[in-house]
Formats: sequence, structure tokens, C-alpha cells
Amino acid sequence: MKIKKILLAFVFILTANVGFTQDSVDKWSLEECVNYALENNLTIKNASLEQQINEANLKQSRLSRIPSLNFDLFNSWRWGRSIDPTSNLFTTDRINTNGLSGSSNVVIYNGNRQVNSIRRDELLAQAGVYDTQKAKNDVRLDVVAAYVQIIFNKELLSIAEQQLATTREQIKRTAKMVEVGSLPRVNLLDLQSQEATNEVDVVNAENNVNLSILQLKQMLLIPASESFDIITPEFDEANYAFVEESSEEVFSTALTTMPEVKSAELQVESAEINEKIAKGANIPVLTLGAQIATNFSSANEFRPTGGDGIIFPDTIGFVNNNPGQPVITEREIPSFEEGYSILEQWEDNFWQSAGFNLRIPIFNGYQTRTEQQRSKIRKMQAEVQEQQVRQQLRQTIETAYNDAEAALKVYESAQKQVQALEEQFRTTERSYNLGAVNYVDYQVASYNLFSAISDLLRGKYDYIFKMKVLDFYLGNELKL
Repeated sequence: MKIKKILLAFVFILTANVGFTQDSVDKWSLEECVNYALENNLTIKNASLEQQINEANLKQSRLSRIPSLNFDLFNSWRWGRSIDPTSNLFTTDRINTNGLSGSSNVVIYNGNRQVNSIRRDELLAQAGVYDTQKAKNDVRLDVVAAYVQIIFNKELLSIAEQQLATTREQIKRTAKMVEVGSLPRVNLLDLQSQEATNEVDVVNAENNVNLSILQLKQMLLIPASESFDIITPEFDEANYAFVEESSEEVFSTALTTMPEVKSAELQVESAEINEKIAKGANIPVLTLGAQIATNFSSANEFRPTGGDGIIFPDTIGFVNNNPGQPVITEREIPSFEEGYSILEQWEDNFWQSAGFNLRIPIFNGYQTRTEQQRSKIRKMQAEVQEQQVRQQLRQTIETAYNDAEAALKVYESAQKQVQALEEQFRTTERSYNLGAVNYVDYQVASYNLFSAISDLLRGKYDYIFKMKVLDFYLGNELKL
């Protein structure tokens, strides 16, 4: 048994290509995986769409201060007794009417509700930016965790392959010794059984690698049928020293860098302004409006000529109520001519208006008071949500800090255990080759060594990932 091969596999496996991969397989670095996930992740896309909605609301709030302008065009037919809109006379003819109108309104004062709405939507838009950053951070952490899991499973596969190779070498050596009668044949049979077990271990390790790669592909929304593999980086343990800051210091730093905290703070500010908007509904609203309009009626067939009209005498009363002494004045009836076109009626019927409107809210079915109560409750909810975000962040960091400390202790203990078991296995292997110990002792020593190496790898990558999590909360770039 050549223990040096095991150590070489442990030291250099990170830079070696595992046997089951093909040279033609596309290999992605961690940076490529993260960037691809940030571009294609559906949660991030949804957060981005929510941000676009916030920006649209902000734009609408800002433009609401500009005077409104509307234009209307109508055309209708009426039958039966109705009033001609141009002459105000009753008619029973079918009438075709149409017209144009335009109106504009601007709010002069409404209790600063427009100003507060703009400020509220600005805060929500900023909070949306931080929500998108939070979604991206979650994706980064998930991708790094999946990436590290692949590396860990690949190392376990390499260890399983090395164990199989070691067993096969031992089979060759034992077979020769059985031929010359130095060892009983049962030793060879035991090793052949061990070889089958090692082959199963290799298959299981390959399945774990394939499964972890599939999970990362699914996270990146890459079809399972596409070729995919990762680039195993070189780890320098000097870059993974335990953080110098305490968990409280890490938490204090995270409060200033984590987007979820900033988003929660902005949500509280937004809720406070929204409460002011609700209170502003009790304040009178002053608006300025203007309107222009004109119309046409098919019943109005005669157009005023503008010339001298016909003078008719008109009795307006009697002297001392004596019918024989009427009081007569002259009344001029304008002259008309047939043919009154649409454009001519539009021109003659054109009118304009402008004025102020003051709306004083008195009672509206308790809607204003209810909205004020809702806005106050939403503010309290936002404050509770901010506290929850802070507490959750604190608990996450404290847990990550304790996990990192524990992982470091496990990793250091595993290193000592591997060193001790290496010497024990070397001694047992030498005795087994000389026939001094039985196969059970040899198998136990071999299993303990490779199990310890697996624990060492598990502790190593568990510690690396937890250290990267703490490093991330300190505001550093998330990379291996």
C-alpha cells in the first residue's frame, strides 16, 4: 500500500481533472456561474420588474403636478321630442348633433399630498433597488454553496478512486504471495470483496458529483442535456484565516452594507409619509380649471345672415289698462338664410370658461378616517418588519459565526486525526503483508483512514464556505 499516493491525491486533486469528465465539456468558473445566474434567475427578474413598477409610479407622481389636458369629440342621433342644443327649442325631428370640447385642470393646493406622494414613491423606488440587490445576494450565496458542493463531491470521488486503486494494487501483491504460499487464499478473496465494495463507492461518488452538477445547472436554468462542468480553483489556506472581527462587529458592519436593512428603513420612511398623505385628505382642495367647447345640430338649418332684419311692431302694454291705447315698440327679427354647415355652427357656437373650484371634505362615509387608521397600522407593520430584518440578520450572522468557529475546530481536529491514522495504517499494512495481522484489522485501518480523509475534506469545505459567508457580511466580494 503506497500511502504517498493518497497524500498526493489529497494535495493536488483541486487542480486535477477527474476521470469521468471529458475534455470537450464546457467548464465554468465561479464568476461565470454567478454572472450567468444574475442575468437569468427568475427571482431577480421578478424583482427587477417590481422595480420598474416603482419607477413608473414615481414618474406618474411627478407628472401629476402638471395641468391635465383632455379633448373630447362626440356625435349622436336623437328621435322624438327633445331640445335642440343650439336653439334650446323643442323639436320632434330626428336630430344629429356633434361637437368638440377641451378641458384642463391643475391642482393649486391639496394639503401637500402631491409633494408627499412624490417623496413616498422616491423612497419606494430606492427600496426596490435594494430589494433587487438582496435577491442578487441570495443568488450569489446559493451559487457559491452549490459550486463548493461540487468541488467537495469531486474530491470525495477522487478519494474513492484512489482507494479502489490501492485495493487493486494490494490484490496484485497478495495474489503473488498466495501463489508462493506466503499467504492463505482467503486473504485474496477478502481483498476481491473489498474491491467490489470500493467500486460501489466510486459509483456512488460519481452519482453525487453528477447530482451536485445537475443542481447547479438547475439553479442556472441550464438544461440537463447540455454539457457542463466547473473549473476547480486553487485554494490557498492563507486566504481563509478566521475573521478578526467579533460577531457583534460583523453585525454592525452588515447593518451598513446589507441591502435588506436599507430597504426596510426606506419602507418605514415611506409608511410615515403615506400617513401624512392620508391626513392630507382632510384638507380642502383648490383647483383651477378651464374649458372650451362648440357643437352642431342638424335641426338648425338656417344661418343668421348678419344683415338688417325685419322690423315688426310689438305691443308691450296698455295705457291705464285701456285696450284702446296700446304701447307699441319695434322688434327686429334677424334675417336668416338656409344652409348652416357644421364648420359654421362650430365657429358660431364656440365658447370658453375658466374658474376656481374649492372642495371641502366634510363627510365621505368614514373613508378618510379609515384610510388614516390603515396608514398608521401600515407604518407600525413597517417598523416591525424592520426589526424583524435586523433580528434575522443578527441571528444569521451569529449562527454563521458559531458555525465557522465549529467548522474550524472540526477541520483542525480532522487534520490531526488523518496524521495519526496514516501512521497507524502504514504499520497495519506492513504487518498484513507479512501475515502478522488478519484482513479484518487491515480493513478497519483502511476504512478509518479513508473515512478520516473524507471528514477532513468535509470539514475543509464546510469551513471555507462559512468563512466566505462571514466575509460576505463584512461587505467583501463573494469569491473563492
